Amino acid sequence: MRLAFMGTPDFAVPSLAELIASGHEVVAVYSQPPKPRGRGQKLTPSPVHAFAETMGLPVFTPDSMKSPEAIADFVSLELDAACVVAYGQILKTEVLEAPRLGCFNLHGSLLPRWRGAAPIQRAIMAGDRQTGVQIMRMSEGLDEGDILLSEIMDIRADDTAATLSERMSHTGASLWPRALAAIDRGGAEGTPQVGEPTYARKITPAEARIDWSRPAAEVDAHIRGLSPFPGAWFEAPGPDGPVRIKALLSGLAGGSAAPGTVLDGDGLNIACGEGAVRLIRVQREGKAQQAADEMLRGFPVLAGTVLA
Repeated sequence: MRLAFMGTPDFAVPSLAELIASGHEVVAVYSQPPKPRGRGQKLTPSPVHAFAETMGLPVFTPDSMKSPEAIADFVSLELDAACVVAYGQILKTEVLEAPRLGCFNLHGSLLPRWRGAAPIQRAIMAGDRQTGVQIMRMSEGLDEGDILLSEIMDIRADDTAATLSERMSHTGASLWPRALAAIDRGGAEGTPQVGEPTYARKITPAEARIDWSRPAAEVDAHIRGLSPFPGAWFEAPGPDGPVRIKALLSGLAGGSAAPGTVLDGDGLNIACGEGAVRLIRVQREGKAQQAADEMLRGFPVLAGTVLA
């Protein structure tokens, strides 16, 4: 099939690789424009952009797919279909209707649960035990299209947004050959979504701060759902004032005390509103990631301290 691929982050790269390996003709790759990164603020292409270039594919990075020029360029490709994975732009009707067979999206949840920008993070943060990947026929509404293929996946007790996203990206990529074969045969009308939708709103910096007054299970899910980015954080007393620390991996622990109290004993265990969490990996502001136990050895004594 003659395809365009539209995607931006690491999550989308396995899908593009699968489409190429399956023998489809990928005539164009669309990705978000390069962004300044690092200390030198050098313009850096997205992961999809960089991978596509290594494969010798033409890459388009319009600032907006709503512009008449971008729409005209897309229509001129005369596509059979477009495959979309975390592209990051809203597609207008003219774009959705341009390919002969339509536009199709790989989404990281079991729709209609967690429509929107951050389904993987929100599923972990909500304490969901299962999630999944689905390929749907795109419509004008936010993740409202009919479902073509689904794969249910368990959310493990130690999953972070990074580990779950990695597994989902490969499982989702494996769905494309079957989906496109069905689409090409004309037998992929899809199944309408059933149930009350929930929305995975974009993660904001304001919600990253840890609230130790919440139950330990919720704090643990909050930490893992925001790892590695933006990273749930708290403040601890340091020799020169409060030090911000990101919590990147955690688990449930025994013990109780006032919320935020660092408990005596082995490891960095912190009391919550109910129960306690054990921090496993952390990152002090301006430092590299490290094991929480390692940080404790080089940090002022915290036992009995109430964290903010």
